Amino acid sequence: MAMINPALMSIPVMIFGGSGSGKTYSIKGFADTPAEVGVLSVEKGRLPFKSDIKAVKVPENFPGTNTAAQNHRARYAWIERAITTARCGSIVVDDSQYLLANELFDRAQERGYDKFLDMAYNFRHLVHYINNLPGGKIVYFLHHEEIDIDGRAKVKTIGKMLSEKLVLEGCFDINLYCRDHKFYTQGDGVSTAKSPEGLFESIEIPNDLKFVDGSIRAYYGM
Repeated sequence: MAMINPALMSIPVMIFGGSGSGKTYSIKGFADTPAEVGVLSVEKGRLPFKSDIKAVKVPENFPGTNTAAQNHRARYAWIERAITTARCGSIVVDDSQYLLANELFDRAQERGYDKFLDMAYNFRHLVHYINNLPGGKIVYFLHHEEIDIDGRAKVKTIGKMLSEKLVLEGCFDINLYCRDHKFYTQGDGVSTAKSPEGLFESIEIPNDLKFVDGSIRAYYGM
């Protein structure tokens, strides 16, 4: 039974898995309807298949910023504006873990804990921004995995603020685990994957982002 979201707020979706597991390749599901999806590429600026889908490279340097901290906050603000102004209803932030990793490397010589606070704040702010954005957009974070102390695959983070204090998976209602070019909709003891009851008919589904997108829109009445 479809659930109605009367406010048509936007929805962030986390898709995590190892390198080469099929996260970015899942975008190919939109190959026949490229105007329906926008891709913001944090690291590479290109896709691993041929299609009319265009990946826009997120800028790395912003004029008027005097420090690495200011530059990375400007980078997040650029992403937020790009999501808000996108004409398509579905947006992918590809390699989103590099938002964290690149800031860590750029600020590696800074002493103290403040840089970790900033990294946690910036990423959390982006997710909360999407959760409170009207317009019924769906924003997919394609993110690397790491293994937790229980041996489960989880969303890769940097610093205790995200991994212990916030628990990034909790900011998303939908966390899909990608492995061997398949999506897993529930953890089943292997990962921290989760999805609302009845959204998907099975634990294992194709790594087809358009199929996922259609399922979410039908479920929430978007």
